[in-house]
Amino acid sequence: MPFAGPAPVPMPTGSLEAYIQTVSRFPILSLEEERSLARRWRDDGDLESARNLVLSHLRLVVAVARGYLGYGLPHADLIQEGNIGLMKAVKRFDPERGVRLVSFAIHWIKAEIHEYILRNWRLVKVATTKAQRKLFFNLRSMKSDLAPMSGQDIKRVASELRVKPEEVVEMETRLSGQEIAFEGERDDEEAFAPADYLADSADEPYRALEAQEEERSKVDNLKSALAVLDPRSRRIIQARWLKEKNAATLHDLAAEFNVSAERIRQLEAKALQKMRKALPSPL
Repeated sequence: MPFAGPAPVPMPTGSLEAYIQTVSRFPILSLEEERSLARRWRDDGDLESARNLVLSHLRLVVAVARGYLGYGLPHADLIQEGNIGLMKAVKRFDPERGVRLVSFAIHWIKAEIHEYILRNWRLVKVATTKAQRKLFFNLRSMKSDLAPMSGQDIKRVASELRVKPEEVVEMETRLSGQEIAFEGERDDEEAFAPADYLADSADEPYRALEAQEEERSKVDNLKSALAVLDPRSRRIIQARWLKEKNAATLHDLAAEFNVSAERIRQLEAKALQKMRKALPSPL
């Protein structure tokens, strides 16, 4: 707790109704009382004065937190986060600015509640930049229902918030998306989860070893098949079939061996036949 005193600041950790009744009984400070307490806290570090400033504004936190119940998060948690914002506001409050603490504190209370909602509303953050956060909360408050927005609604919201229609569409998609478990319910035969279609079996160790062994076996078999050929036939096969680029033509090899292209074709066909016989039979 940022502030300490003879009695601790109540927190909504028990009965929420009892907490709300308790904080509603703390008196509202007059302008002079507020300034006097704020000056003693600022100038003398009087913790009891700071505590009284916090206590007198706890009902404000309850009211602000109530406005964020539509996000599906516990009211007590929203209040607790708002209380942290209130304490930060009291710590930074300057009574000489001519602004009441209630006006100054609302910014800090909302900021803490916003941060809590963005951390806990979804496992994956829906807004990371300042602009996205502003759009997230404004869009939630401007949508009248849970139905998808029409093209006219998107243009209207984009115009009012001064953002691009594409940004509104993207944020609405994030808001309407549903989270699913990565593995899902394994007892349900019809369950469909990301683990069922995102897994890449090629990356599994035994698959990689199996692929390496298969490639090694192919290379060894090819070497054995080439070994049964005479040098000229081996040269023809290598030039025609085993070059990745610029494979030799029948006429190229005919000129090399000083024979006709038809003779090269015959030698090639016979060599391929010998190699097939030398290769092991497939299982």
